[in-house]
Amino acid sequence: MNIFQRLTAPTPLFFQKLRNWGLALTGLSAYILGLPFALPEEMTSLAGYIAVAGAVLSGVSQTAVEQE
Repeated sequence: MNIFQRLTAPTPLFFQKLRNWGLALTGLSAYILGLPFALPEEMTSLAGYIAVAGAVLSGVSQTAVEQE
């Protein structure tokens, strides 16, 4: 199974929920980083780490497939 088949194959429900949580984390961090006023450096650094974690969580969850 190549990567394109894996990405289009059905994803188990648990990993669908994890993928959605990852997308929510990435969206939250994008919102924080896009605020029109300055935040403390620790907050922007944390938002960057949350963006990476959310993207990895979503990407890994999408590649999980159901076994028959």
